[in-house]
Amino acid sequence: MKILVINGVNLNMLGIREPEIYGEKTYTELKKFIKASADKLGLKCKIVQSNYEGKIVELVQKAYKKFDGIILNAGAYTHTSVAIKDALSAVGLPVVEVHLTDINSREEFRKFSYVSLVAEKVIVGKGFEGYAEALRYFAEKRDK
Repeated sequence: MKILVINGVNLNMLGIREPEIYGEKTYTELKKFIKASADKLGLKCKIVQSNYEGKIVELVQKAYKKFDGIILNAGAYTHTSVAIKDALSAVGLPVVEVHLTDINSREEFRKFSYVSLVAEKVIVGKGFEGYAEALRYFAEKRDK
């Protein structure tokens, strides 16, 4: 099973950006964690990051018929991008939405997610572990 992990805007700034909210671990550490978690489950994964909405749309579109599922942390685009939601709908791949923080207990504008409208599962507030949970979700689907 091949999973595409897409990290959106500002995720590359982990460890620098508001460490009191997002923690002190870096994006490089996140990628290593995701890769190790996927390896333990026998999943193949590709991890990408972009600060550009159009690039995220292109990554989703290119996943069509190449990946079995998408894990997406769109960052702030979660709350604003109909384009990303539409791309996810178009490709029809299973999507798990992940957020490091609990977006439901933060600012009011973060409580709505376009991605959630198409995601099979939403994981919030579990830090890096949220990605491992998303990978386990796909492994369980594979094993059914």
